Amino acid sequence: MKKFVVVGLLLASAWARSEDAGNYPIADGPFKPEMDSLKQYQCPEWFRDAKFGIWAHWGPQCVPMDGDWYARGIYEPDNGHYKYHLEHYGHPSEFGYKDIIPLWKAEKWDPDRLMSLYKKAGAKYFVSMGSHHDNFFLWNSQLHKWNAVNMGPKRDVVGDWQKAATKYGLKFGVSEHLGASFTWFQSSHRADKEGPKAGVPYDGADPQWQDLYHFPAEPGDTGWYSNNPKWQQQWYNEIKELVDNYHPDLLYSDGGVPFGNEVGRTMIAHLYNSSAARHGGRVEVVYNCKQKSEGRWVEDLERGIMPKIDPYQWQTDTSIGDWFYNRNWKFRPVSWVIHLLVDNVSKNGNLLLNVVQRPDGTLDPEVEDMLAQLAVWTAIHGEAIFGTRPWLVYGESAVKIKGGNFGEDYKYNAREIRFTTKGATLYAIALGWPEEGKLVVRSLAEPAGKISKVNLLGYKGPVDWQQTAEGLVVTVPAQKVSEYTCALKITGTNLKPVEIPQVTQTLHPDAKGNLTLGADDAELHGDGIKTEGQGGQPNIGFWDKADEWVSWKVKFDKPGTFKITASTASTNGDIEFVVEAAGQQLTGKAPQTDTWSEYRETDVGQLKLEQPGDQIIKVRPKDAATWKAINLRFVKLTPMQ
Repeated sequence: MKKFVVVGLLLASAWARSEDAGNYPIADGPFKPEMDSLKQYQCPEWFRDAKFGIWAHWGPQCVPMDGDWYARGIYEPDNGHYKYHLEHYGHPSEFGYKDIIPLWKAEKWDPDRLMSLYKKAGAKYFVSMGSHHDNFFLWNSQLHKWNAVNMGPKRDVVGDWQKAATKYGLKFGVSEHLGASFTWFQSSHRADKEGPKAGVPYDGADPQWQDLYHFPAEPGDTGWYSNNPKWQQQWYNEIKELVDNYHPDLLYSDGGVPFGNEVGRTMIAHLYNSSAARHGGRVEVVYNCKQKSEGRWVEDLERGIMPKIDPYQWQTDTSIGDWFYNRNWKFRPVSWVIHLLVDNVSKNGNLLLNVVQRPDGTLDPEVEDMLAQLAVWTAIHGEAIFGTRPWLVYGESAVKIKGGNFGEDYKYNAREIRFTTKGATLYAIALGWPEEGKLVVRSLAEPAGKISKVNLLGYKGPVDWQQTAEGLVVTVPAQKVSEYTCALKITGTNLKPVEIPQVTQTLHPDAKGNLTLGADDAELHGDGIKTEGQGGQPNIGFWDKADEWVSWKVKFDKPGTFKITASTASTNGDIEFVVEAAGQQLTGKAPQTDTWSEYRETDVGQLKLEQPGDQIIKVRPKDAATWKAINLRFVKLTPMQ
């Protein structure tokens, strides 16, 4: 069996070198594949007004219901997907990803019904998956046989989504993850290194399947985007087919500008020129990618937010669960969606939310319930969101938001206030309902300008309010308008925010002395370390550097002895870290876990506090020479009896 691998490598390598590349046709128009030329782009008003889109991150990888990156994980013996695949389908040398594809039938998929739900929930645009890293196309492609019209559902998924979006008046987008596919899928060419199938090539090594799995990469071609001109040409041809045949209002690339060179810039220029030709010279299309734009496109943050107002329109893409259906993940509550949306809009951003679908195309009952709750909320509060623009400041916040990708899990409350504007109207949206019956907007204290009228969205009667030196003080009704927000509609003259002092968050043990130091409350020290959501739970990850650390400020009311435990995940195994507080250093060991989303609690030791008062509790690597990354979910302090 190894013989065909060698032959396939030689043939594929020769084919890659001999195939013509560098042919990138582009529509006529003002845009050229140059950064200076792309600077003339202006984000269309429809996108600036839309604020909220829904995404169908859906395809054959949802069939096992085992989560994201399944197509690659089944070829990685240390990956949980490999173990699941082995137990349920067999060894990937005999039953690989190509055999999963026919199992995706989408037999209960009703795009018309789903689009109706999404519109009621407030979505103004909808984005279909075009192709994930699995190199399976959801559109009717004449260039690639592995597509949803030929196989699986035997439907033009992109086309049917587009028809439904058009019927309900939503703008339509497509996401392409194809650029990373070429190197991403290379694990399919390998074989087990040990066990009963050691040395037996996976099905991706068979040349007859290389139109799905790609030919073997050249040595050193391991980046997110391939440096092979043949693959870059293939990507351009296939994405151009998608763009030219469907004319989406939005195109999303999962990464920076594809290949970081002329190829990706040419696609952007072609997209803009094509749109201008269809709209009388106006560019009405949006291009999203995960790269700073300076206005050349709309920057996208994966599972992240901006720490402040960005002058250029931007977008968060995130999911209510795992990216592909995962039976082990809990869905996000509607409060999380609402707070993320409000926070983004206050900072000149949009929210693109993946609503996770089952393999058959339906939604779980709790997902439909979440959409129904969102529809109720947007019916009342939509005027403070859709069609708005940022104010002079985004809000009032005690939550420390570092910003960037993979940081979206923050604890909000009614003291967190976000601002939006529409014409002469200012909206102040508290991210919770004030339990004490009063909402104080400190940015609108008396020097902030003259307020003439205040209304509470969703409440028909008048509200009592005063503009004082403390702020705008509003008495809210006893009956809550919403469990999730309290939104004021404010009119006045010369309204400008007063400067308010920064609040430093201090944590306190509960009445029984217990204290959990979570990822959301941590102060992160370093450029790489970030808060993320592995396994659907907030944790501190991307902790690759030994000089980075985390801390919490805690106020203890009395002395005592506490048992310290930590919840960690690490595929590296037995990595030592130190918990420091009150002049003491306790060493913990992160036990090895099968995946980065499998957490285990471990005892760290006992912390003795001789005096009450403020303490900084710090967690850092023990030894720089042996440090390997861990995910830290929390540190727990439990009083000793």
